[in-house]
Amino acid sequence: MQKAFALLVLLLLFAVPAHARTPDGGTCPRPAAGSVVARPADLYSKNGVLKVSLGYYTSVDDAGHTLFCFLTPDGQQSPTLHVNPGDTLKVTLTNNIPPPIGGPAELMSNAADTCGDATMTAASVNMHFHGTNVAPKCHSDEIIHTLVNSGETFTYTIRIPANEPPGLYWYHPHVHTLSEAALQGGASGVIEVEGIANLQPAVSGLPERILVIRDQLLQNQPGHKPAGYPPAWDISLNYVPILYPDYAEPIIQTAAGEQEFWRVTNAAANTIADLQVLYDNKVQKLQIVALDGVPTGSQDGKRQGTIITQKDILLPPGGRAEFIVTAPSTKVKDALLVTNTIDTGHFGDKDPERTLAKIQNVAAPLDLPRVARRSKPANAQRFENLADLKPTTNRLLYFSEAGDDYYVTVDGQTEQLFDPNNPPAIVTNQGAVEDWTIENRTAEVHEFHIHQVHFLLKAVNGVAVPKKQQQFYDTYQVPYWLGGGDYPSITVRMDFRGPITGDFVYHCHILKHEDRGMMAIIRVQPKDAKRL
Repeated sequence: MQKAFALLVLLLLFAVPAHARTPDGGTCPRPAAGSVVARPADLYSKNGVLKVSLGYYTSVDDAGHTLFCFLTPDGQQSPTLHVNPGDTLKVTLTNNIPPPIGGPAELMSNAADTCGDATMTAASVNMHFHGTNVAPKCHSDEIIHTLVNSGETFTYTIRIPANEPPGLYWYHPHVHTLSEAALQGGASGVIEVEGIANLQPAVSGLPERILVIRDQLLQNQPGHKPAGYPPAWDISLNYVPILYPDYAEPIIQTAAGEQEFWRVTNAAANTIADLQVLYDNKVQKLQIVALDGVPTGSQDGKRQGTIITQKDILLPPGGRAEFIVTAPSTKVKDALLVTNTIDTGHFGDKDPERTLAKIQNVAAPLDLPRVARRSKPANAQRFENLADLKPTTNRLLYFSEAGDDYYVTVDGQTEQLFDPNNPPAIVTNQGAVEDWTIENRTAEVHEFHIHQVHFLLKAVNGVAVPKKQQQFYDTYQVPYWLGGGDYPSITVRMDFRGPITGDFVYHCHILKHEDRGMMAIIRVQPKDAKRL
């Protein structure tokens, strides 16, 4: 199935009718290289509900790349969806991509588990609400069987828990074998759960900046002879392209010396980022207040976050970081946001150092919203006191590869490529607390991600993370294996104490790997269900 639908993605590039293949700025417009970085449109909940209609579209840019995008009826692309803990997010999704001309289709569901359409084509779409701790049910955050095909409309009702950590989440398509193409086409946006100042007062009232890193196929450059190796993928910042080999710099405009709150999502399909801010080549301190949507240090029962100061932040595909930056003074001549070179292993992609943006002070007032001030004591938090609990189960999983096939396997089971009709690889019960060790038995890094819950990072390569430094993530990198000695690993604590039951997935968030099979299903049964 995986290989057949990889070919279907290529078919889609040529099967879309001419009237839908509009060069940029067509249906999915993109800024020019070197543009000022614009903030995505903002949509806010009202009276506990945010209703939004999104159309899924495609067009083609000037280099011939197929683009994908989510658009509101008035043409706003990938709006930021602002909700509060306890709110309901209602998304009406319409697939406006014309049906493919010819090509195979595949039955993905049976009568018992169909959600939307049962048959996948190269134009299928669905939505994943990444990081949210919500139900994996049909019309909620379910991606195993949910399909919305050409011309179809589907409604999502996402009930944000009252104890959802305030922070940065995001949405994107998650149809297996089509995920990489959808994200590299640009179909992704941010979800912001409000109230972070109640846990992290330091951000109260600061100007807020939303930054989204994406990747895309390399620009076609006939006759160009590169000096050195090109990156595996081009990248962009809020859709402003950063193209090899010129790397024209997007512009972030700031007010000299002012503190800002930067909320960064790595929405790339495959590209890893290592963020750093440089002023005249001097590395700046970044005050981190949240990672993967969870305010740092906030889950110990005191409901008060802590600030972590670092000089760089490794951000895997799917990861988010929220931090305070002080804009350059008037004395600074060269201010840059960069991503450093990533060592992904012998078989990994090439992710070289690149400038993500040039930071320039301007005299005119900046049109940035400010973080709502602290309004009340923090709500009870989703993962409180997990570090103090004794695990009910320990599991060992591992990443492996064989040619073009990619696997994530529970130790002792047979390696299997993902199929939505596979039985769950893991069955557990609501209320369980589990420690998982995930090994990497390959010569390239993998990025472990699980839906519906976050995990507490307990150890890396068998070395315990000190308790005060343990943080919650939904995506974390597992280092690559050198071919001898112990397999690199991470150990994480999974929290199934919440109300979530049902089937959902875990996988590598390098989507090239996920699309080729590196994903599996976990089933959380109701608390009193018989254990298997």
